[in-house]
Amino acid sequence: MSEKLKVGILGGTGMVGQRFISLLENHPWFEVTTIAASPRSAGKTYAEAVGDRWKMTTPMPEAVKSIVVMNVNEVEKVASEVDFVFSAVDMTKEEIKKIEEDYAKTETPVVSNNSAHRWTPDVPMVVPEINPEHMKVIEFQKKRLGTTRGFVAVKPNCSIQSYAPVLTAWKEFEPYEVVATTYQAISGAGKTFKDWPEMEGNIIPYIGGEEEKSEKEPLRIWGEIKDGAIVPAAGPVITCQCIRVPVLNGHTAAVFVKFKKQPTKEQLIEKLVQFKGVPQELELPSAPKQFIRYMEEENRPQVALDVDYENGMGISVGRLREDTVYDWKFVGLSHNTVRGAAGGAVLCAELLKAQGYITKK
Repeated sequence: MSEKLKVGILGGTGMVGQRFISLLENHPWFEVTTIAASPRSAGKTYAEAVGDRWKMTTPMPEAVKSIVVMNVNEVEKVASEVDFVFSAVDMTKEEIKKIEEDYAKTETPVVSNNSAHRWTPDVPMVVPEINPEHMKVIEFQKKRLGTTRGFVAVKPNCSIQSYAPVLTAWKEFEPYEVVATTYQAISGAGKTFKDWPEMEGNIIPYIGGEEEKSEKEPLRIWGEIKDGAIVPAAGPVITCQCIRVPVLNGHTAAVFVKFKKQPTKEQLIEKLVQFKGVPQELELPSAPKQFIRYMEEENRPQVALDVDYENGMGISVGRLREDTVYDWKFVGLSHNTVRGAAGGAVLCAELLKAQGYITKK
């Protein structure tokens, strides 16, 4: 066995679980040694359990095909095999909250793609370039859980990745009012066109719970730790509409912003391209070298051309221009299942390892 940390994937047969497995193939620090899923998949090899439901464009990694899937509900048994786990389980919110804390209580760190713990006051919800300091709240969470190394950390919703980093880069100009409309890919619902043929040539103007997440989660990311809890920022005020569009991967956002200070276009672009964070400074394995790029062409960013920028971990921004009602408007694009889901969680785990929170058991 290598010196890599042993990783378990909870909910490894679903679309996000599959994305974790794809991204972790040949990872320099982490090795998938354990896959857990529902009782109906348990006991089968991973290849048998997934069958014809492999949804990635790249082939299933050979290293995982013969791994025998474990029952995700056998917490102690699964936890005994690994140093930490990624969670992509498909359960009710209450069930997810419980099972993730149950794993943490076995002294197994949990890095979750799920939304269940995003508003638990002592659980950090992190975009590593934006709020790495929020991981410090883990010390308070461990006291609550009675653990020494077990905890839960989460990444935010996929919908905010195409505009929250942009607004963060512009913080010194004090954005105070934001209108965003997101055009979201079907993989965000765990679907492909094969699964969801009625999405072809169609738009659905509703995604359950998404608008509230898109308006509130950036404020938690911009918040601060007070008395052992994350207290969300008061602003800017964000209002959002979230629309499902016939695209496989890639969430696009059309965004309008009002600023207290009046930046020039050149200043705004300069802040975007210069924006970097701890992942870039530490050169974490999954970190994009250029987190945000600005595209001068009038017809960019485009999903077909730009969604895989920086292996899906970068943000593309274009069409920055003055607005007649708001101050400025722009279009942002992010990969929803890479940066927005599994990739964002992998980067969080890399940050946690670099900060000393995830170690060998």
